[in-house]
Amino acid sequence: MDHHRSGCPINLTLEILGDRWSLIVIRDIMFGNCRYFRELLTKSEEGIASNILAARLKNLVAAGLLGKTDDPSHRQKSIYSLTEPAIQLVPILAHMGAWGRRHAPVSRELSIRAQLLEEGGPKMWDGFMAELRHIHLGQPAPVKSVLAQLQAAYLRVVAEEQAKKTND
Repeated sequence: MDHHRSGCPINLTLEILGDRWSLIVIRDIMFGNCRYFRELLTKSEEGIASNILAARLKNLVAAGLLGKTDDPSHRQKSIYSLTEPAIQLVPILAHMGAWGRRHAPVSRELSIRAQLLEEGGPKMWDGFMAELRHIHLGQPAPVKSVLAQLQAAYLRVVAEEQAKKTND
């Protein structure tokens, strides 16, 4: 039987997600569509170490938040997918992003997605979760891509910030 500090739902959630990296890994799979170990290692802004990433992926798979399948195109690669419990973290991540935008020194380009999710509210979150279910669980594709909308906004802000630097 698993040992837990208590049966408190907040404690149990923190036992799964309360370390420094687990939500960052989920974020990069969710928002960056990083599905491979190498992508998660090299594309994260925070610079996670490979041994830490391997441990977090193992823990997240064991906790049922990620699925892991062999890549049919390469024997030594695995593809990571969000499970339904991980997809249901979208509202929590949206709230965390909104809180961070209000109370932390965020960059404009890295906070635009959080801004859009906050402004879009539950309707946008539901659309994003439907799209993640399509990408990761094989469910039918939604009519509108929230991920494309978030990525387009990010790229627009990156270009604007780059133009500002060029003009300064």
